[in-house]
Amino acid sequence: MSIDILKKSLPNLTDPKLVNHLLEKGQFSIFEPGKILMEPGQFVKAVPLVLEGSIKIMRMDEDGKELFLYYLETGETCALSLTCCSAARPSEIKAVVEEKVTVLFIPIQVHEQLTDEFKQWKDFVSSTYQHRFQEMLVVLDAIAFKRMDERLMNYIVTKMKQLKTNELHTTHQEVANELGTAREVISRLLKQLEKKKWIELGRNVIYIRDDFEELISK
Repeated sequence: MSIDILKKSLPNLTDPKLVNHLLEKGQFSIFEPGKILMEPGQFVKAVPLVLEGSIKIMRMDEDGKELFLYYLETGETCALSLTCCSAARPSEIKAVVEEKVTVLFIPIQVHEQLTDEFKQWKDFVSSTYQHRFQEMLVVLDAIAFKRMDERLMNYIVTKMKQLKTNELHTTHQEVANELGTAREVISRLLKQLEKKKWIELGRNVIYIRDDFEELISK
């Protein structure tokens, strides 16, 4: 992997010595959509740096129900992985590739060394914690204060922007899993949106109007 790719994906990491450390010590990997990178109970052995694509991070309960937390996108890493690395604790999240992703894995020992030696890396880790904390608050607020129809519409908008498409290839059950509710609830709400002609439902696909975000904001 060239230094140019790393600089493009992580423009804030400008220290040449730090960049060289990342290239020398990191492991470069590419994964296809649907690949499970982490499951609850697994120990985190490396910090993932996303160089291209996206990874979906979810929380799971004892019954296997899933709740979507956030996406890891280009130039980002996972705060929960960092926490598990620092505390030597098993993972409490599930990480699944959403779009074909290129990842640079930084071993735990290297991460700790970089944190001690490079202010830019320490700042990067700190900003990651702050950003993810804000995202977790958004998820918490949505669960506590928003109706399921609002959460569903926000979910659709997020997916559209994430995947850059108006066609979401997913099942009602998958949407329900990510929003932490029953499939029947999602099916009913989607049909209501279809009656408004805001979306069109196909077999395992949701077709969305171009002005969907404008419609739900009115």
